[in-house]
Amino acid sequence: MSLHLTDDAAADELLTNNPLALLIGMLLDQQIAMEVAFIGPLKIQQRFGDIDAAAIAAADPDRLVAVFTETPAVHRFPGSMATRVQALCQTIVDEWDGDAAAIWTADSPDGKTVLKRLKALPGFGDQKARIFLALLGKQLRFDGAGWQEAAGAYGEPGSYRSVADITSPETLQRVRETKRAAKAAAKAERAR
Repeated sequence: MSLHLTDDAAADELLTNNPLALLIGMLLDQQIAMEVAFIGPLKIQQRFGDIDAAAIAAADPDRLVAVFTETPAVHRFPGSMATRVQALCQTIVDEWDGDAAAIWTADSPDGKTVLKRLKALPGFGDQKARIFLALLGKQLRFDGAGWQEAAGAYGEPGSYRSVADITSPETLQRVRETKRAAKAAAKAERAR
C-alpha cells in the first residue's frame, strides 16, 4: 500500500518504503503543517545521504543540525528536532537493532504492545503514539489484535482526526477541518 501524506511523490514513496522515515515524519509532526513534517525525511535523506538509524545516531550532532537548518529548514525548530531525531535513531539502534519496523513486527505484537513500544520512543507521547498506531492499522495493514482500541479515537474508521486518515488532498482537508473544529470547541470550553 502506498502512503499519500504529502503532495510530493518522492516524499510519499520514501515514507511508504522506509519505516524509519515514517517514524521520523511522525516525530516532526508538531508545531508545523502535517505535510511539511512528513516531507522532512526526504529533506534529511537528500542532505544527509541516507535515512538509516545507525548512520543518523552516529552522526556528528553539528552536522545533523546543519542538515536540519539548511533552507528550507526541516522544521521550524531545527536544532531541537535534529537532537530528537538523533535520540530516536539511537533508541532504534539500541533497542531494535536499527530496524524501525521491528517496533510493530517483532514477535507479532498486539496493538497494546505496539502502543507501549511507541510510547517508549523519544518524542512519542501518548497522543503521538496512538496516532502512529492508527496510521499503521489504517494504512499499512498492521493487524495486531486490539490495535483500534489501543489507538483510541484515532483508530475509529472515518474519524478524520489525524494523519492516519490522510489518503488524498480531500482527506487532508477533512482532517484539517476536524482539527479546527476541535480547537474551536476546546477554546469555547476554556472560555466558559
